[in-house]
Amino acid sequence: MLDATTTLQDVLYPLIEPYDSGRLEVSEIHTIAWEKSGNSEGVPVIVIHGGPGGGGQPSYRQYFNPEVYNIIQFDQRGCGSSTPHAELRENTTQALVGDIEALRTHFNVEQWHVFGGSWGSTLSLVYAQEYPERVLSLMLRGIFMCRKSELRWFYQDGASHIFPDAFEPYREHIPVAEQEDLIGAYYRRLTSDDADVRRAAAKEWTRWEMATSRLFPDPSYLEKAEDLDFAVAFARIECHYFINAIFLEEAHILNNTDRIQSIPTAIVQGRYDVVCPARSAWELHQAMPSSRLIIVPDAGHSMGEVSIARELVGITDAACQ
Repeated sequence: MLDATTTLQDVLYPLIEPYDSGRLEVSEIHTIAWEKSGNSEGVPVIVIHGGPGGGGQPSYRQYFNPEVYNIIQFDQRGCGSSTPHAELRENTTQALVGDIEALRTHFNVEQWHVFGGSWGSTLSLVYAQEYPERVLSLMLRGIFMCRKSELRWFYQDGASHIFPDAFEPYREHIPVAEQEDLIGAYYRRLTSDDADVRRAAAKEWTRWEMATSRLFPDPSYLEKAEDLDFAVAFARIECHYFINAIFLEEAHILNNTDRIQSIPTAIVQGRYDVVCPARSAWELHQAMPSSRLIIVPDAGHSMGEVSIARELVGITDAACQ
């Protein structure tokens, strides 16, 4: 464990600015925003953000040695600076995997490291299973395989037993008659023609997730729910993916681990992660015996927790030694 006085900035690299950015048209509807930071001649790493619908963040650059890595970020379809905002058409897991590969081709990258947490771990794994020859290593956090049991745990009944106070407003936003299927009820509101209905549902959905993301809840996380542009894309796209079982068969990732057994894989998992409980990381590790699983004893879900961040930086440092 870390000393109680250790801060996040003590374990991360200094914040840097991108050296390049742009947009890539990936369909007749969608254009995705991308950026590059660090060393333009360095080892490429693609950073896959969470959500779905979360968008990239400047702080993600700080998990990599900027002298060693060429750090590539992008905003997935419909979120962040990608356009159109919160668009659900042509927004599927298969489309996002195609976008990642389109970026690799666009940047003329032969192989790269793949870094992702939460939904980012889901998409990283699916991408690696589709294009294993392109992946130098997988650097994963907070494993989420989007199975029915995982969705029920967090959005219906499970995490609610640990955070009943935070769960109540999320549940009570929905009339009692619809509470047996909260994801479905939120989906109807998040896709409503009424903008006020969409915003109100997005706020409650987002507050629930942000309230549970850290071992010790952080008021700055809850403030994200007040940013309705962020909340609407985050909640609407998440719910769209979940109502559609991320457009893949149940247990797709575990059923296809044979395709990625040879890829060096490191997994950082908070012991007290309520959003993506440790069972999923454990089951992935069991299916990939050569993977390295680090269970952090004093952390929840967020990569912004100091002990999680330290392990992630350790992994990115080790990958290029």
